[in-house]
Amino acid sequence: MNFDNDIETCLSILHSGGVILYPTDTIWGLGCDATNEQAVEKIIQLKKRAAHKSFVVLLSDEKELMQYVATLDLEIFNYLDKQQKPTTVIYPHAIGLAENVLANDGSVAIRICKDEFCKTLIKRFRKPIVSTSANISNEPSPKNFSTIPLSIKKAVDYVVIHRQNEQTETQPSSIIKWINGEVEVIR
Repeated sequence: MNFDNDIETCLSILHSGGVILYPTDTIWGLGCDATNEQAVEKIIQLKKRAAHKSFVVLLSDEKELMQYVATLDLEIFNYLDKQQKPTTVIYPHAIGLAENVLANDGSVAIRICKDEFCKTLIKRFRKPIVSTSANISNEPSPKNFSTIPLSIKKAVDYVVIHRQNEQTETQPSSIIKWINGEVEVIR
């Protein structure tokens, strides 16, 4: 499927500090430049989210992790290769990201995206992108585009057209903490 127009528009919005509504490798998400504190603040306000909650950040491939995680155990890649479901990993000692993306302890939740649209967008943007469910905090995550609240659709700077008509119900990723080769399942 051709999503070039969506990519070009998203890049313009992301570069200007705006917020997009986009399909990910899991559920539809709200996204922005994960290095731009003001852009992240827009998502916090839009979701009516507690400021202390951290966000998931999407990257397009493993080598990008070195730019955003100070200490990286390379064994995590062997673990992720064996996972069937998209898996978000909480890494300690995040670097180079907006402070309001991080948890209070300085950790960050990162998922290496396998979805073609997201990979293309992140590679072309050349920065990580925030991915948080397209809902108001504490309300159910959208199962597909049609279940996203109209208030969210109207509040963003751009709504991606790609995959809007899909009716498949999607699920959020697994979330784990990787601590010295041991896995702690969060979700």
